[in-house]
Amino acid sequence: MNLPLAERLRPQTLEELVGQSHLTGKGSILRTAIENKKIPSIIFWGPPGVGKTTIAGIIANTLQKPFYPLSAISAGVKEIREVIEEAKNKDGVILFIDEIHRFNKSQQDALLGAVEKGIITLIGATTENPSFEVNSALLSRCQVYVLKSLQQDDLIALLNTALLKDTYLSKKKIELKETESLIRIADGDARKLLNLLEIVCDNMGDTKIITDEAVMKIAQNKIALYDKKGEQHYDIISAFIKSMRGSDPNAAVYWLARMIEGGEDVKFIARRMIIFASEDIGNANPNALLLANNTFQAVNIIGYPESRIILSQCAIYLASSIKSNASYMAIEEALQVVKTKGNLPIPLHLRNAPTKMMKLMDYGKDYKYAHQFDNNFVIQEFLPESIAGTRFYSPQKNAREEEMRSFLKSRWKDIYGY
Repeated sequence: MNLPLAERLRPQTLEELVGQSHLTGKGSILRTAIENKKIPSIIFWGPPGVGKTTIAGIIANTLQKPFYPLSAISAGVKEIREVIEEAKNKDGVILFIDEIHRFNKSQQDALLGAVEKGIITLIGATTENPSFEVNSALLSRCQVYVLKSLQQDDLIALLNTALLKDTYLSKKKIELKETESLIRIADGDARKLLNLLEIVCDNMGDTKIITDEAVMKIAQNKIALYDKKGEQHYDIISAFIKSMRGSDPNAAVYWLARMIEGGEDVKFIARRMIIFASEDIGNANPNALLLANNTFQAVNIIGYPESRIILSQCAIYLASSIKSNASYMAIEEALQVVKTKGNLPIPLHLRNAPTKMMKLMDYGKDYKYAHQFDNNFVIQEFLPESIAGTRFYSPQKNAREEEMRSFLKSRWKDIYGY
């Protein structure tokens, strides 16, 4: 019973796998490839504990190929080259790299030749967007599959399976009465759910019934205060964002320190500040987005511990900046109109007319080229007829957006009511 519960219950076949039916269900593209034993190099992208490592193992089992697992946290170019050398003497090898986003460019480049020549079949797993974290040369040689968080029904099924089929837990004859706390803490992560269940079962004493109250009492005593993959991760980033939104640099720096001390990914923090700069500051202070983006670039180069200073500078600037969510609200309202009204026809005068037939159909007719008019402006309709005059953007009351309001009012007052 030395193995954690999640390892003891790790599925060995696609039939045992819970979730990811869009990839592994009957007739799906990945299942078909596995059944045909024709697997390309793959990047699995998805949140923690949803089956990335498990599916990689199932592929190796099904294809009966040598399976070499490496972790990007501890492995480097030396370990990669050792696997590649061994693979040259074997007929098809699967190299699995967990957290491949942690490999730097030179480490990723070390894989290129072997992947391209078919010496190895690479399967990488990442929780981060591979478009940002995997270099384009390697990414172009891989098929990316997106894995989804497990749903409540999937997680409940896992809990019941564990209590009934695991050799160790089944002997305890524990009744699963309530599941809300287990599922909420696990946050879609099957590995975390099962390991939490084992902790709960081992610390219940004489009690044989799992309740939400019992789970919370045990969890608070046994689980670390900051879990980069769990609920605390999301709660603290939420507190960080809300502190900056509330223009409190002191609270923002405190929550930033909590994340840094907990080992949070520096790029995750910086990425969230880029989003914040546009969503919560926007055109009230366009420099905020520039600084946030530069912060992301800088911490990618610097890393910890020095990047804490750069993060702090940016967080304080964002918290101390004037706020506006006008741009965010504008796109949200526009998206809602698109969803409710569908693809409205584009006005003919705005359409491109590259062919004679299109010109005969009045494509581009009566379009007014703004630069041919005074002040480079002329009133004309740019929205579909059925939503003409709909205002999505409403400047808020700050110096920069008041300037924008004044400009728009001088042009569009009678149309949009600025």
